[in-house]
Amino acid sequence: MKQKKEKRRSAVERRKSIMERLRKAADPIKGNDLADEMQVSRQVIVQDISLLKAEGKQIIATSQGYLLLQKVQSNTIKKIVACNHTISETEDELTRIVTCGVTVLNVTVEHPLYGEITRSLMIRNRSDVHKFVENLEKTGASLLSSLTDGVHLHELEADASEKIENAVAALKQAGYLL
Repeated sequence: MKQKKEKRRSAVERRKSIMERLRKAADPIKGNDLADEMQVSRQVIVQDISLLKAEGKQIIATSQGYLLLQKVQSNTIKKIVACNHTISETEDELTRIVTCGVTVLNVTVEHPLYGEITRSLMIRNRSDVHKFVENLEKTGASLLSSLTDGVHLHELEADASEKIENAVAALKQAGYLL
């Protein structure tokens, strides 16, 4: 007996479903996972995300997948740090930060032609660091900081200033701060 094919959702229904999944998710969701769930191609998901962003939805693409930015708690502290290190020191740098209970929100480089280039990272713990480094090795991609001989900025966030201070001290001890 043939299985009844599930009716494909309309584009509007699909985007509502994507938003609902992102609202409920504590961690980023990969585009391929959304595509499988919605029974569409990853390219359709990329287009849906672009349309949702154009509507003003606060969706960011991280190295781990898509994430909906929730309202930031007013008790979080943010700090931008300037760093410089080699690609082989990336894992150590990120681990030093997250071990202090600090989230690495993004990375920014100053490009001579394009100006500031910022990409979301949302690296919160050692597992996120491991996934990031694993993806870096698997893809063979270059870090943004390779455009600037290792110089880059990170925006850090924590729920206490002591955590930020500890992360900065750990980076300074390793010689990663500019």
